[in-house]
Amino acid sequence: MLDAAMVFAVLVAAIWVGESEYIEYNTTQRIVPDKINVHMVPHSHDDVGWLKTVDQYFVGANNSIRGACVQNVLDSVISSLLEDKNRKFIYVEMAFFQRWWRQQSKAMKIKVKELVNAGQLEFINGGMCMHDEATPHYIDLIDQTTLGHQFIKDEFGKVPRVGWQIDPFGHSAVQAYLLGAELGFDSLFFARIDYQDRAKRLKEKTLEVIWQGSKSLGSSSQIFTGIFPRHYDPPDGFTFEINDVSPPIQDDMLLFDYNVQERVNDFVYAALAQANVTKTNHIMWTMGTDFRYQYANSWFRQMDKFIHYVNQDGRVNALYSAPSIYTDAKYAANEYWPLKVDDFFPYADHPNAYWTGYFTSRPGLKGYVRVMSAYYQAARQLEYFKGRNETGPNTDALADALAIAQHHDAVSGTERQHVASDYALRLSLGYEEAERSVASALASLVNQRLSLHGVNLATDFQQCPLLNISYCPPSETTLVDGKSLVIVVYNPLAWKREDVIRIPVSSFTGNLFILFLVGVWYALYKMYSITSKSTVAALFHLPVDRVSTAHVFVRDLAGNKIESQLLPLSNATLTMRRHYVRAYKGKAPGSDVLKYWLAFPVSVLPLGFSTYKVTSCDQSCHSSTISKMYRPEGSTDKSIKVGQGNLMLLYSADEGKLTHYVNSRTLVTASVAQSYSYYSGNDGTDKDPQRAQKSHIVSPSSTKKCPICSKIATKPKKEPKNDWAFFRSGRCSTLLPK
Repeated sequence: MLDAAMVFAVLVAAIWVGESEYIEYNTTQRIVPDKINVHMVPHSHDDVGWLKTVDQYFVGANNSIRGACVQNVLDSVISSLLEDKNRKFIYVEMAFFQRWWRQQSKAMKIKVKELVNAGQLEFINGGMCMHDEATPHYIDLIDQTTLGHQFIKDEFGKVPRVGWQIDPFGHSAVQAYLLGAELGFDSLFFARIDYQDRAKRLKEKTLEVIWQGSKSLGSSSQIFTGIFPRHYDPPDGFTFEINDVSPPIQDDMLLFDYNVQERVNDFVYAALAQANVTKTNHIMWTMGTDFRYQYANSWFRQMDKFIHYVNQDGRVNALYSAPSIYTDAKYAANEYWPLKVDDFFPYADHPNAYWTGYFTSRPGLKGYVRVMSAYYQAARQLEYFKGRNETGPNTDALADALAIAQHHDAVSGTERQHVASDYALRLSLGYEEAERSVASALASLVNQRLSLHGVNLATDFQQCPLLNISYCPPSETTLVDGKSLVIVVYNPLAWKREDVIRIPVSSFTGNLFILFLVGVWYALYKMYSITSKSTVAALFHLPVDRVSTAHVFVRDLAGNKIESQLLPLSNATLTMRRHYVRAYKGKAPGSDVLKYWLAFPVSVLPLGFSTYKVTSCDQSCHSSTISKMYRPEGSTDKSIKVGQGNLMLLYSADEGKLTHYVNSRTLVTASVAQSYSYYSGNDGTDKDPQRAQKSHIVSPSSTKKCPICSKIATKPKKEPKNDWAFFRSGRCSTLLPK
């Protein structure tokens, strides 16, 4: 018992022999030439919408889905950076930073600008979001990046140096040269490449390359590119969010579990492992991941300790760094880097999990983004021609909505449904304001043009954004009392366009002024009065019940007759029109007298507009050609031929399916089998749950196809053979021109 008491006394004395005191950690940045330099890059990857909307992520709402608050991230990071001048942080998504910046006091803005000027806070990539690289149009990528860079330039006088595309699901060569080298970036970094490609590059130490994005542009299109050896998070055991499980450094001698040397050893071993797959003595640790640093001090406290104790140990060198510092070190190494000349597509993160499903996920949203993008290009041209209205409607809201929609979980279609609805709502609101800007600009430009031809216009513009479902009230009313339909066709492209436009018509009333943005967007406007000093078309006053769309003709502003055609609308089109108008407007169309599309060719100079007039006439005039619907029942033809050139398509008259194509120039005739089918998706209940079908992964449960409909047949009333054939069965329909 005496011996045991003595041992206990010795142990107690050993525990309490040390002293607890303040430790000043040495975090001075330095690069040691003859050691492995571990560049610790603090970052937070903040999705501009995914499981939650962009605003929910920013304010921390809807946390039952994900506990994420970007506002907390930025508040906490700035506070931590101000505590130690050696600490650094990089930030990417300007959509979030703009929101945060608007809420800051003048005093806080001064402090943040000092952090930026000192290099503690660095903007990387610098777009409004981290855009997808597969599904957006390249112009949208340029625009969203420009919008973010303009904000950084205006507020901080800085231009980002480094690309940081760490999360998109595969990477395009366009990113390398157009949004990398051509943008002036010194380097580009990302995480997601095919798992087989990564394994090969790890073995060969080729994770860092010179990526030449364009063969034709050669060396001017190349950029130093780094691929992370794992994901964009730290090595295992070095994540320090408040609820993370990595063991912290415990360096208080008076507390249990003192582990400084153990954690230093962990750090050195992880650094050596990464150095073995990386050229030069510089490696990067991405210290962060999705929505981290909501309590930034938990990260910076541990990184302070690691830098202090690892550098005391001396086997490797650790420092706070940024991708720009890391890039400079790589350039200074004067190393030979392998050349990469093509895409990093498709991306798979493990067997049977190719991330190609998002190429087509949410096609409605993809189409809406593309249409709004084209409209935005035309709208800002017109805004420039007229002169920007700083107080009235402008294109800014649409620009912001489009920029956010380029996010790699937005236009890609990989977001939750309520998030997709949020993107669409922002686009719709942006369009409404841009529409008013377009109306104002065109009223000014068109009035200047038409006044030269003796036409005075008082216009109240009303657009028709639902032409994709054959709905446009201004063009569907009756044209009487010598009134005309004036159509303005605007070409936003840099080359002459010759195209065919079409509008839904029944018969016309009142005066109409219509705008078409060729190749972009169909928009119609209503005009209250037209007075002409010189007659450009014969006008007839007919009773309303005798006016018919079968008797209209089209002329240009000089009075030249334009060939036109009335195309009948199928019952399927009218059914779809009623369904979607009711869904969009809350009520069905006012009438079902709509019968035709009026189509005619137009010619428009680059960045110019042309004007056309549609006028009603009696049955004796030379009016538009009328096409009719072909119904297969009662016909003896076994096939329907489509095409007037060298290539002709043959469809079965019984089923409405494509059966052959004939090339008269090469004298080739080939059979074609057409079917409407789908594959059933894997539900993740098999031996490999990672194979579950998702919005970003195509993973069918088997190779068996499930038919949607076996044939496309119809049982119409007997009608004369004419110019169009319509087939329908269940969910499948086909409309063929004769």
